[in-house]
Amino acid sequence: MTPQGANNARRFSKARAISWLWRQLSRWPLARLWHFASALGPLVYRFNKRERWVTDRNLAVVFPNLSIAERKSLGQLSLRHSTATMLELGHAWMAEPNRVEASILAVHGRDKLDNARAEGRGVIVLAPHFGNWEVLNFWLSSHFPFTAMYEPPKITALDPVIRHGRERMGASLVPTNPRGVAALLKALKRCEAIGILPDQEPDWGSGVFAPFFGREAYTATLLPKLVARTQARVVTGVALRIPGKGFEIHFLDADERVCSDDDVQSATGVNASVESAIALEPAQYQWEYKRYRKVVQEQQNLANFRDYRLY
Repeated sequence: MTPQGANNARRFSKARAISWLWRQLSRWPLARLWHFASALGPLVYRFNKRERWVTDRNLAVVFPNLSIAERKSLGQLSLRHSTATMLELGHAWMAEPNRVEASILAVHGRDKLDNARAEGRGVIVLAPHFGNWEVLNFWLSSHFPFTAMYEPPKITALDPVIRHGRERMGASLVPTNPRGVAALLKALKRCEAIGILPDQEPDWGSGVFAPFFGREAYTATLLPKLVARTQARVVTGVALRIPGKGFEIHFLDADERVCSDDDVQSATGVNASVESAIALEPAQYQWEYKRYRKVVQEQQNLANFRDYRLY
């Protein structure tokens, strides 16, 4: 077998193992998954240096007034929730639909979506990495025509598993390219709902710098283009975890600046909307993501831009 063939075989075997694990975990009750996450979370914080370091760096920026001990406690709880999200993927993607629906204990703000569609407007749902966003996807695609962008995983053999899990309730997944943007526009013009990841750092040329908890973060500029062409309503959506019991879905009014035709103002509104969602329970945000990876000094081509990086 060639080295490439051996590498492909290893990836396929890894994908099968991960898929098998998700299938087994999909049969577990949420209380058991949370207890398992509670046991694994401290180990992740202690032994995964990368996750701990990034989490701690982010929390120091966002919550400078907390003591070191308070930020450490928050970081540990955050990684426990992130671990729970990973363990719950089987629940969201593979459990019987009636079980997933039953785990959604309440939906707050659904009227924001219903009213927009009654007015003949589409709905853009800003879905940050908070709580269990896959449960949010399940609910949205169960109750509305729903379209979201999708980028295949690095382990390509997992693509059909993940795609099936996200599409099984009727969601339409489109690529992260101009063809996908065109599909989003068409969905909004049909008065449907679409999902946007507001806190994922875009490639250079696809964003602007705007404040996120007081520090400049490179933020995508797709949203104002969609709003300008469709007059869609913008809301923030999250699935807040009620540990061991289920989830409560919250739809919040987005910051009014998201509709600005100025890219920086719109991006500022997007980040403010994410901040409002995080305020529901800061520990449920995915703080181990490098949200501040890009810096203004790099965009300005300064020779010492690395000196300004957080990570």
